[in-house]
Amino acid sequence: MSKSKTYLRNLPIPPKKLRSLLPSIKNLSPMKSLDYLFYSRLKAAKILYQAIKSAINNAKQALKLDANLLKFKTLKVDEGIKLKRYRPGPRGTIRPIKRRRSHLEIVLEPKIGDRSLVKESQLPELAKRSLEKNQISQKKTQILKK
Repeated sequence: MSKSKTYLRNLPIPPKKLRSLLPSIKNLSPMKSLDYLFYSRLKAAKILYQAIKSAINNAKQALKLDANLLKFKTLKVDEGIKLKRYRPGPRGTIRPIKRRRSHLEIVLEPKIGDRSLVKESQLPELAKRSLEKNQISQKKTQILKK
């Protein structure tokens, strides 16, 4: 299995509001998207943050990869159930209210491509290399700040 699928159902937010954030996130890596969503003030961002964090943890368990080696394969928002409520209207009529809910599907896969092409012994080395690159870039930014 070279991908990890997370499906969240009946999230308490309309699909239109979740879909508004997807274009800005889907080109980022999952870890960078968490940083982006953490500082957003939208309710949809908070829900997506929790969902992506859960998907990353699921992928780390299933694929036994570092979180930096993952990328989005699909991010999809579907319409969930609609709770129908009614309010009184003028002249004895009723006004319907639809409380919409969403289904969210997140599929993560390794950046490397198919796991069958990479030997199991190489995966920890690739994770170490990505961590070393991050540490080097952090040192460079510290030097430039001084």
